[in-house]
Amino acid sequence: MFLRVCGIVKTASGRLLVGVNMSTPSETFRAALTSGRFLYGAELVSTRGIPAPGESSKLIELGTALLADPRIAWVSITDNPGGNPMLPPDWIAGKLGENPEKIVIHLTCKDLNRNGLESAAWRYAAEGFKNILALTGDYPVSGFGGLARPVFDLDSVSLIAMLKAMNDGLEVQRPNGKMERLPPTNFYIGAAVSPFKRYERELMPQYFKLARKIHCGAEWVIPQLGYDMRKFYEIKLFLQWAQLPANIPIIGNVYLLNKTVAGLFNKNKIPGCVVSDALYALCEKYAAGPDKGKAFFVELAAKQLAAFKGMGFAAGYLGGIHKADGFFQVIEKAESFGANDWKEFVKEIQFPKPDEFYLFEADPATGLGDVTRLNPQYRAALAQAPSVGYRLTRKVHELAFTPGQGMFPTLQKVYEKLEKKGDNLALRALYAIERVSKEMSFGCKDCGDCSLPETAYICPRKACSKTGRNGPCGGSADGRCELQNKDCLWARAYERLKYYGEAEHMLDGPAVFYNASLEGTSSWANLFRNRDHHAKKEK
Repeated sequence: MFLRVCGIVKTASGRLLVGVNMSTPSETFRAALTSGRFLYGAELVSTRGIPAPGESSKLIELGTALLADPRIAWVSITDNPGGNPMLPPDWIAGKLGENPEKIVIHLTCKDLNRNGLESAAWRYAAEGFKNILALTGDYPVSGFGGLARPVFDLDSVSLIAMLKAMNDGLEVQRPNGKMERLPPTNFYIGAAVSPFKRYERELMPQYFKLARKIHCGAEWVIPQLGYDMRKFYEIKLFLQWAQLPANIPIIGNVYLLNKTVAGLFNKNKIPGCVVSDALYALCEKYAAGPDKGKAFFVELAAKQLAAFKGMGFAAGYLGGIHKADGFFQVIEKAESFGANDWKEFVKEIQFPKPDEFYLFEADPATGLGDVTRLNPQYRAALAQAPSVGYRLTRKVHELAFTPGQGMFPTLQKVYEKLEKKGDNLALRALYAIERVSKEMSFGCKDCGDCSLPETAYICPRKACSKTGRNGPCGGSADGRCELQNKDCLWARAYERLKYYGEAEHMLDGPAVFYNASLEGTSSWANLFRNRDHHAKKEK
């Protein structure tokens, strides 16, 4: 039980919390997040299975209790986290009362193609759920009868672009061929970013992808999990440095650790969640104590919340807690600190990996990055040139496959004439040459809608587990793919492009949408005849 009067909360223990920023029952997540007050949000992790007959759902009870408390501005519900099948988040959301605008639903791309994602979005809109965190999603780790095959028809960038198009009033073609504009939705679209990457080649594509998400329609940002306040703060600095809108709310992400979870994070068992060896050693030390480290873990989480508030973040988001009292214990601890204690906390909570790359050099006075002091390593040229094969490929593309340049206009006319004449023999011969040369050079999977020029000539269908065409997912670790079976495509692309001074613009432009109707056809013909996604991007 609690009493709320004029910014004062009386807890069940009788303690008064003065000045806690609270939400009203009617306040929406959008209004709260843009209010200028520091807020607290809570995570609900969906579950597998249903309660036994006669039993209530503890998850629904938890969510209901959290939404009833004015200290919790919103509740966020996960979508099959960790790659496991669970109850859908909108079903859970529908059981949590009558204020859907205080609920954030996670929407991931691993289980649904673009039609399924659009259908889900229409359902959310029809049910009054407007707040969506758009995610690529974790690679599946299980499935009934064996490992599930992921979808990844879209990724987080193209999902954001689709949701933005729905907000603008989606244009669709009716059966009679006429175009129709559908009623606009009003989604408040969120994006994730993973700053906890060890190497420059892995971190910078994350930042560039964040910029692309914002350009495509993301309106608020939440980082993935880590325990380095300097890296969290770099997100704010990057937005400033990249001249992105300064009013985009950033939510600080806090997970209440225990020894077991810290070990999973430390061993990269949960994609995108990072606990360094130094922090894990502390977790082991305190977990050996009489309280199994509970006081240490609560204080660490509370200090993070206080640091986010001091650094000017819009809110703190709490996860890893399974009882309402657990959320409030951390919040009460955070509110008990002095107004300037956060300045010490940001220096204390810096647990990078060895040789961690930061885009901005640290200010010795604050321990945080300084936007005026760019890491000189970032501007330094790469000493080792890319392979001869890559350099040759660039030349060939420049001569033959760059619209408006070199042989491109001539080849356009050649393909136009061959198709108009119906010269299938010549077209099949050219297609055979294309398939052999591209398979030998790039491991081409014959998708028909080629993205090689956008990925530094590394085939995304061969070299990326999620076939990402719009930038890296957040699951990589130490430059390796989330599945740890190869180097991240986008880290490799970054190094190739940095040598030519092109890395900063590697993810410019609108979202890429692959056209599955072109599967098994000539990508050369589709390029020259303006049938692939490149033609749509030009428009």
